[in-house]
Amino acid sequence: MKLLLLQPPIQDFYDTAIRLQPIGLAYLKAAVRHYLPQIEVIIKDYHHGWGRKTIPLPTELEYLGEYYAYADRSPFSTFHQYYHFGASYQLIADEVSREQPDLIGISSLFTPYYREVLDTAKTIKAKWNAPILVGGSHVSAVPNHLLKFAEIDYVIRGEGERPLVEFLSAWFQQKDFDTIPNLGFKKNGQLFLNAMMENYSLDTLPVPDFSDFALQRYQFQKKPLTIVLTSRGCPYHCSFCSVHSTFGHTYRRREVGMIVAEIEQRYDQGYRVFDFEDDSLTFRQDEMKDICRRLIKRFSPGDIICTAMNGIYYLDLDRELLQLMRQAGFLDLNISLVSLDTLILAEQRRAKATKKYMEIVRMAAELGFNIVSYQILGLPEDTIDSMVQTIICNAHLPVLLGMSPFYLTPGMPIAEKFPPLTPAEMVCSRLTALGYAGTAHNRDDLYTLLIAARIINFLKRLEFDETQLSLNELVDRLKNMSGRTGTAMMLLNKLHHEGILYSDTVTGLKPLKRFQHALFFDLWTKLEYIITRSGHRIVL
Repeated sequence: MKLLLLQPPIQDFYDTAIRLQPIGLAYLKAAVRHYLPQIEVIIKDYHHGWGRKTIPLPTELEYLGEYYAYADRSPFSTFHQYYHFGASYQLIADEVSREQPDLIGISSLFTPYYREVLDTAKTIKAKWNAPILVGGSHVSAVPNHLLKFAEIDYVIRGEGERPLVEFLSAWFQQKDFDTIPNLGFKKNGQLFLNAMMENYSLDTLPVPDFSDFALQRYQFQKKPLTIVLTSRGCPYHCSFCSVHSTFGHTYRRREVGMIVAEIEQRYDQGYRVFDFEDDSLTFRQDEMKDICRRLIKRFSPGDIICTAMNGIYYLDLDRELLQLMRQAGFLDLNISLVSLDTLILAEQRRAKATKKYMEIVRMAAELGFNIVSYQILGLPEDTIDSMVQTIICNAHLPVLLGMSPFYLTPGMPIAEKFPPLTPAEMVCSRLTALGYAGTAHNRDDLYTLLIAARIINFLKRLEFDETQLSLNELVDRLKNMSGRTGTAMMLLNKLHHEGILYSDTVTGLKPLKRFQHALFFDLWTKLEYIITRSGHRIVL
């Protein structure tokens, strides 16, 4: 028997190329090979490494044409073209038919890309009529949504290792599927969802199988990258997060020795960058400290780079852990902040600890971390003033501003306050959609704050010897430079003298019509100064 596991293409304005290793499919392959070695399993990544193709905006996102109107070459640009990232559907179908699998599994990780999953399945079925099984976060949250389509034969909710192994065992023995945990299937035209059950324990799961991945395929800073998971689940219950629909409400951590052994194995295979993609990497501080100490003992400084691109909650950090992480190879620190507004944090089930946040940022900066602090723009109960105050706070700290416009997805606790998402609304469940239409926020305001943060970040990246300079001095010093820096200074000068923000296009300057200048200047007036990444001050 041959099982083919696919990572499908996606369609969006941008792609995060450095976090695309299909770790979930690699875990599934390893589990099947461990428990059912007679089954041949092949992983095909049709997302990463196939380039991109410009395509028209889908109808649901056509309103964004007013916001992303130009191919802007300035450092403050947002988005413009809409792309298909990955292989064409026809190429996928042709390759699948040549493989002639008995069963096809497709990953459906994110709700806005469900149509890419369906188009992949539909094109495959027209060429090779094997049963198709879909798993991932989207089907975990709304399993019947994809199962109802003729192209999809089965779905698996939640963690997939045990359900897939038991499904394949029943398939082999021609048994009924009624008792397979987490499985969704069809019988006599009706949809059935079996009960959810616990997965195998994390310490019994084999190391993900990367045998289908070329070493150089996934890279960070031109070095081979691999994803590492030390835990599953999350101990927090943030209302804007849907992780519990996939991993449940129990936080589980792998044994430290097994984690380090996996990293050593990957290092011997040639990997040099280790991206920890846990939802709560540092929740158990002592265990994370133990991991770091072992990495420090095993590897010389500079041998490896460690990252945690999925973000770290600042309440789970202290000075000792930060010091150990820095020594272990962590260069960047992505902080999950959300907001600094007490009422908003209470609404989102997040603790309020501004003093702790300030201390962590100060300590991390002293240790030499490159810090990005992630804020959510446009939470349903948020206000413009609240968002502005969080932006100002971070502008006054040596951090870059990570802006994430809120989008609603199935499985979020907060989604219970809204009507179920329609298929069209699901397509808009993405950062680039600039907010959920069901909230009271003005999309123009979110767009303006997003660009304001990009302007602030550009200034934060500037390097100068003085401990303090005025913005006017910087503009005079840099306005005649070539390239993006000179362009940025010219656009800032025009913004402050003409009151208009322009995009820089090949046919000249074009005003950004949806940019709310009054909101920007209100923020700018309150800002007073900006602290750069290197700790210097720019007086506005």
